[in-house]
Amino acid sequence: MWGNILVGFAAFIAVFMVLVISFYSIILLISVFQLRKEYLLDRNQSFDEYMNESFAKPVSIIVPAYNEEAGIVASVRSLLSIDYPSFEIIVVNDGSKDATIEKMITHYQMKEINAAVRKQVETKSVKKIYQSASLPNLFLIDKENGGKADALNAGINFSHYPYFCSLDGDSVLERDAFLKVMKPILDSDGEVIASSGSIRIANGCEIQDGNILKVGLAREPLVIMQIIEYLRAFLMGRIGLSRHNLLLIVSGAFGVFSKQWVIEAGGYKTNTVGEDMELVVRLHRLIRDKKQKKKIVYVPDPVCWTEVPESMTYLRRQRRRWHRGLFESLWTHRKMTFNPRYGPIGFISFPYFWIVEFLGPIVELLGYIYVVISLFLGGIYLEFAILIFLLSCLYGSLFSMAAVLLEEWSLRKFPKISDLIKLFFYSLTETLWYRPLTVFWRCEGIWQLVKGDTSWGEMKRKGVSG
Repeated sequence: MWGNILVGFAAFIAVFMVLVISFYSIILLISVFQLRKEYLLDRNQSFDEYMNESFAKPVSIIVPAYNEEAGIVASVRSLLSIDYPSFEIIVVNDGSKDATIEKMITHYQMKEINAAVRKQVETKSVKKIYQSASLPNLFLIDKENGGKADALNAGINFSHYPYFCSLDGDSVLERDAFLKVMKPILDSDGEVIASSGSIRIANGCEIQDGNILKVGLAREPLVIMQIIEYLRAFLMGRIGLSRHNLLLIVSGAFGVFSKQWVIEAGGYKTNTVGEDMELVVRLHRLIRDKKQKKKIVYVPDPVCWTEVPESMTYLRRQRRRWHRGLFESLWTHRKMTFNPRYGPIGFISFPYFWIVEFLGPIVELLGYIYVVISLFLGGIYLEFAILIFLLSCLYGSLFSMAAVLLEEWSLRKFPKISDLIKLFFYSLTETLWYRPLTVFWRCEGIWQLVKGDTSWGEMKRKGVSG
């Protein structure tokens, strides 16, 4: 009897992995065709027309900052140098306990102002508002601590322009990133209500005065694996889903939204650890409820460079939090799953995120346990274990290798061949150590859900920009 159960269980894992691999293969093919199509057309496109103030829509850039003293000055300096005709920068100090606000006030000559704020979404109390004496488009809001979502809502209330960009305080933008990420919005005449760009990892890059001088690889294996992971997520997953308006995530590190639609959706939700996904899901819901033809898109080229954890401790906290945030959004909007009212979002995106992204780690973890047990049992069990291991390699390492090749083929952000070879080599090893680690951490996130743990988990930053 137990033998039949074990064989049946192994067959279930194998079928599950084949289905996931098939889905990823389809997404990969869509991404390849989409990338090639866009870059054959757009590689040398001029963005001069988008620099015309009468054409380009002004943007409010909101930077939530909590304990960002290490990088906030350089991040703002990076934003001040972007190529875009009309924008304002709003740094929201969310009750930092370090010297974030003092550094901003001193470095940018911030002076307190009396400004009227239209409260369109609820936030914690705003204590003071500052404006730079030398840079009139730079503002600083000092408020009580309420979390990142609350800080973004405070920035939305204060913002003056119809579109806003949420940007992490430890991020550095490429100079033309805004022109590129705004292009779908400007070209669509209001049909596109949100647009996001690629996030790349700044650890290991040479950065000075908020500008990327040289793209490079970090030495830490943990960071290199995150670079590969980001390539796979952005170049494969998001391009494929964006092609058919199926995106459920716009990264909080770099995304532009229509303020009107976000306010109508209720702003950022403050009692979740996954406020980025939560907002996008509510926007999709609002679009369908209002029966509007609006889109949320991803543009692969605009690059925002950001810092990632270098230690196991902080990476583990981040991945547990991400998985809890994923569940919170899926559970809150569970009625959208397989609901004809929500079309492809309900029939493709939600099942994908439930089965592959949320439940996938549990199936994978059980698969790893099965492989270990089979080594002792031998016989037919070992044959199944080898099959599961090979599928796991295909699932993890080969798709990661494909993402590295896709990067070189389409975007070419890494100038050194040796860096690409290193990335390629590391992607081969993913199944052997990195993927099991992240699977285990994501399962820990599920365990935290069961225990009712709602903590954010402190993230220590050293700053990426000199």
